[in-house]
Amino acid sequence: MKVFKFGGSSVSNAEGVKNITRIIQTQGGDDLVIVVSAMGKMTNAFEVLINAYVNEEPLEPPMIFIRDFHEDIMNALFDEDHKIFECVEDFYADLLFFLKRNTNKDYNYIYDRVVGYGELISTTIISHYFELAGLQHTWLDAHNLIKTDRRFRSANVDWTATATTVKQHMSTAGIYLTQGFISAADDQTFTTLGREGSDFSAAILSYILDAESMSIWKDVPGVLNADPRHFEHTQLLEKVSYREALEMAFYGATVIHPKTIKPLENKNIPLYVKSFINPQAPGTMVSKGVHIYPETTCYTFKDKQILLCIATRDFSFMIEHNISQVFELFTQHKIKVNLIQNTATSFTVCVDDMYNQFDALLDSLSRDYEITYEADLQLITLRHTDDQVINAYMENDRVLLVQQNDFAAQIVLKQ
Repeated sequence: MKVFKFGGSSVSNAEGVKNITRIIQTQGGDDLVIVVSAMGKMTNAFEVLINAYVNEEPLEPPMIFIRDFHEDIMNALFDEDHKIFECVEDFYADLLFFLKRNTNKDYNYIYDRVVGYGELISTTIISHYFELAGLQHTWLDAHNLIKTDRRFRSANVDWTATATTVKQHMSTAGIYLTQGFISAADDQTFTTLGREGSDFSAAILSYILDAESMSIWKDVPGVLNADPRHFEHTQLLEKVSYREALEMAFYGATVIHPKTIKPLENKNIPLYVKSFINPQAPGTMVSKGVHIYPETTCYTFKDKQILLCIATRDFSFMIEHNISQVFELFTQHKIKVNLIQNTATSFTVCVDDMYNQFDALLDSLSRDYEITYEADLQLITLRHTDDQVINAYMENDRVLLVQQNDFAAQIVLKQ
């Protein structure tokens, strides 16, 4: 059993759908799980729809955009009387019925109930094209596979329940097509695994099915030492260890979702990051072994960072009790910490605010602590580097904080 995961950029148009069909026919084999994201930037489009609904704004403009995008792809792949048009229309009817009847005002609940239509529509279109191409397969709804708690927008996987449902639905060898990112609680309340979580979906299935390998198909040659959006010249890393890949992903390398690595490492399942543009190229293999090959400085960037300083009001020490209390609040408000630095009376962190909970966090913290912060910052992480590279950044007058050890340096600076 192999697991292939295709992101939105790989199926952003009709040619992309045809291309992944060719990849599966030539490289997939007869025992394969295919995990696919929403097409193109449709997750963003559904977020626009969700925000319009929550803000009581007209739904027609975002709905027209979503419909037109998918219809363009379907028109290029199918005859006008093909049943796919009716199937996709059924999804829209179900979506609008929910929006009309819903009484729950919780944004995160609404988000998870709506955003996954992107994945459902994407895989339904692909499934019908597979049929045209003569590719026998089974389409499965990931809501019936990946079981979680009810922590909306970043749900925790119930591994025992998920193992049961996956093995029930994938009990025989064959080709299975399902969605990334989406999941459900035990009462079928829809949840999601976190933004860009389709890699994690594929890793969950790889772990449960004891896959021989997992492959992520991207629009880059593999794992690069830097984001080509920031550097004109980058280097392909042919081999990367699980630990190194985890560190790179955690600190901003977008080619792999951070949660992907642990399930694969736990069962020693190799991960291949390959190009859907050039499928025959070897790409990158992530496995046990050397940190990276070839060894070179690796750069990762995280934008929209917030540097938050938390200090005691009465000049008392910032000790374990205070710090544990602070981290409880981070967890409660879904705040991701990327860097920590503390002194005797203060505690400084560099954080993400992916779920727009920072203001609520400030309200909670300010009851007991003095708070200062600076937003719209950038966190740069350098791994396998040298003093010359670090010093070049240190000369920048926008630098606010630096941390360094034998393996890495982290720099927080104004953008």
